[in-house]
Amino acid sequence: MRTLTKIIGGLVLLLSMVTTVMATPVDTYEFKSPENQKRALELAHSLRCPQCQNQNLIDSNSPVASDLRLEVFKMVDEGKGDDEIIEFMTSRYGEFVLYKPKMETKTYILWLGPVGLLLLGLIVGFIFIRKQRITGAAGLEISAEDQKALDALLKRDSK
Repeated sequence: MRTLTKIIGGLVLLLSMVTTVMATPVDTYEFKSPENQKRALELAHSLRCPQCQNQNLIDSNSPVASDLRLEVFKMVDEGKGDDEIIEFMTSRYGEFVLYKPKMETKTYILWLGPVGLLLLGLIVGFIFIRKQRITGAAGLEISAEDQKALDALLKRDSK
């Protein structure tokens, strides 16, 4: 019985490995040098798939991403620079394909917005805490009338 359990467990493990291998995309592009391969992969990691919109060209399995990966690989092997390749991609698909948009007038809000929101949150939090401290201490004081009524209630309840 134990042997059968081990065999079934081994088969399940083997099948899970086979399906994982089958699910990974295979690019069979032959680079001229390992440096070109490294550069092309880094560049493809920095470009967004126009179809998937939330994956880079390496992680995406879409046909568009596969075509663009090959295009990037070929351009790197042809000796084109990173700026040329990025310019080619942005001319075809717009600034959207860049995971890290350039610092320009129209992208200031993307770069400075999170910092501005953080500062605004810190200022609002500081003001809120400061007001709580000021009104909190004053809010704890009760009038002499209320103190007498409270003392009377406490005496009555303690009997």
